[in-house]
Amino acid sequence: MAKVKTVFFCTNCGNETHKWMGRCPGCGAYNTMEEHIEKPTAGKAKSAPVGVSRKPQRIREVTSDGEIRFSTGMGELDRVLGGGAVAGSLVLVGGAPGIGKSTLLLQICNQLGANRRILYISGEESEQQLKMRAQRLGVEPEDLFILSETRLSDVVEAAESINPDILIVDSIQTLYNEENESSPGSVSQVKDCTMTMMQLSKTQGITVFVVGHINKDGNIAGPKVLEHMVDCVLYFEGDQNTSYRLLRAAKNRFGSTNEIGVFEMMDTGLAEVPNPSQMLLEGRPESASGTCVACVMEGTRPILAEVQALVTKTTFNVPRRAADGFDFNRAVLLMAVAEKRAGMKLTLFDAYINVIGGLRLEEPAADLPVVLAIASSYRDTPITDDLLAIGEVGLTGEIRSVSHMNQRLAEASRLGFKKCIVPKSGSEKLEIPNGLTIYRVRNLREAIETAL
Repeated sequence: MAKVKTVFFCTNCGNETHKWMGRCPGCGAYNTMEEHIEKPTAGKAKSAPVGVSRKPQRIREVTSDGEIRFSTGMGELDRVLGGGAVAGSLVLVGGAPGIGKSTLLLQICNQLGANRRILYISGEESEQQLKMRAQRLGVEPEDLFILSETRLSDVVEAAESINPDILIVDSIQTLYNEENESSPGSVSQVKDCTMTMMQLSKTQGITVFVVGHINKDGNIAGPKVLEHMVDCVLYFEGDQNTSYRLLRAAKNRFGSTNEIGVFEMMDTGLAEVPNPSQMLLEGRPESASGTCVACVMEGTRPILAEVQALVTKTTFNVPRRAADGFDFNRAVLLMAVAEKRAGMKLTLFDAYINVIGGLRLEEPAADLPVVLAIASSYRDTPITDDLLAIGEVGLTGEIRSVSHMNQRLAEASRLGFKKCIVPKSGSEKLEIPNGLTIYRVRNLREAIETAL
């Protein structure tokens, strides 16, 4: 008689071990190992039959007509996908519950349903509930089929009978394979169901959108290997207290990564925000200290964002540091450079950094605006409203150049900025837009004196 096999999966990286460990040997994360019991099955295990067997071919014999892309009808989503959805691709859309994932996918059905057949699988809502939500959003295309089902075999059967061009599964954590005796949403179930969806997309040319909920750490619930299996990973981000939502590409085999699309949640659904820089700068205070505008590249698009800093005398033995929308360790490093190279005695002050609009600045071009915002609050001297800064700060206080400078300057000029502080190195070949004055600086002291 076959014995019950117990294995442990890491929910962060998918690493498998035969005993529980407090720290994953694969990724080094703590308390991420989950137990999974594999019960013996009678005979050979079967999987959902998808597609037909194929034989190896010589690469010279394979015909390639290029990617078959099509527009989703939403420009912001097309941008994140790299110019539109690719036929036969598997796209994973992740986000917190209630952020708008289902709303986004239901809205694109309205655009694509005019000339494509769509099958919408919901494991969380009934057909009647889906109908009510679709009516509220004004979504009623002719070739949109809906099915409330959680059994994997029934989903595959429905897909083979309808033969859709687009398949939407909401969500992958609700599906289960009957031949796998683990509970729905477990590591093995999520892997099995995702593998079946991948086979559907590759063998039958169906574009599959899969919804995945995230855990408390902001990652897709389930094994990390799930993200490696799909072609594209999109994260839907946003604060529940604000109406704006960011759609970010964390992985894209058919386009650039870190592209973002901006949407606004309204009563009638999600509305595109074609000019996110203007949205992020709305409500910016005039003649206030501790604020500076940064220009960062999100994929291929320059985005302007406001960086705020607050520097106050500390009442603690150790000064407090906090950063929202900016890497904490990077912020502490920049404060140390500012104290050493620019003479700011920040060890006597608490310092807080905040990026307005829910945007997270991760590229080096945001270094200089962060330091200038800190210096402005430290001196209680405002930076002029028509000035922005671009540049990376080194440990010796030097200002280094960053990529795509011409695109950044063009975006700044388009939004009405008149002054820009840029690194002196590499600025000789810049294409300066009309009406924009640039100030070339070599180090942090020069940048602070120029801005203040």
